[in-house]
Amino acid sequence: MSGPLQGLVISHLGKGLAVENDGRIFLCQTRRKLDTVAVGDRVRFTQATADLGRIEEILPRRSLLMRPSRNGQTRPVAANIDNVYVVFASEPPCDFLLIDQYLAICENRNIDAVLVFNKIDLDRSAALEQELAYYQRLGYRLHRVSAKQNIGIDELKQALSGHVSIFTGQSGVGKSSLTNTLIPDKELKINAISATTKHGRHTTTAATLYHLPDGGDLIDSPGVAIFGLAGLSEPQLAWGYREFQPLLDQCQFHNCRHVNDKGCAVRRAAENGDIAMSRYRRFLKLREKMPTERNG
Repeated sequence: MSGPLQGLVISHLGKGLAVENDGRIFLCQTRRKLDTVAVGDRVRFTQATADLGRIEEILPRRSLLMRPSRNGQTRPVAANIDNVYVVFASEPPCDFLLIDQYLAICENRNIDAVLVFNKIDLDRSAALEQELAYYQRLGYRLHRVSAKQNIGIDELKQALSGHVSIFTGQSGVGKSSLTNTLIPDKELKINAISATTKHGRHTTTAATLYHLPDGGDLIDSPGVAIFGLAGLSEPQLAWGYREFQPLLDQCQFHNCRHVNDKGCAVRRAAENGDIAMSRYRRFLKLREKMPTERNG
């Protein structure tokens, strides 16, 4: 066989990985002692037969999204992502704590976070709009869409073009509907991957990367909603709040926890109305959710 090839990991298939190279898909195992390979990884692999190979090396990543695993460890969800699209709606009621969690992770992971307000054909509250206006003032992009009514989809396609993206958000907000609208031949592509690698249809339940018709790649990961504060320290959580960043060096103590600490610039800014008290309170809640050893 020829020397090592380069490829793109597009799906987990059972214990194997579907790796794409020049339009062809290979079912690859990984070399022993190699780090966990994620969908979106660029890899170097050797070809064993016409459609089988072995991953020898993970090429340098520009970003990595993690999720909690067993025994306090973390596990990669997807690699080389440019944008995380946080999907939410007015129904089910918007979980701003979850949104803040996603934004904090993206701030620390070299990934741009983009907000997607789905189901805009439904009624929404003034309080919801007030929170969204605050996110926009912080510089977060916001797309207002309706997968059902085909509103804002063309603008979303344009934003996705040329980038590697992933959708996340709470259950019931319409991530699957959006994905199916953006990838009308999704089922055909899944079947093609399964057929090429001789695996049954049921094995592609983990993350899968799709090439979008209008350009760009979208990683569809059913379990991505569970990615939590994996791997973040308490100072990183504070940094993950964009409006806190200019204030962190102004706290009286360098190890300020931004709770009841003396001379805390962040708490003072929240009390003065310079930053939103609602966001500050959510920061405190997220801080409580973190593993105790990270809170010290």
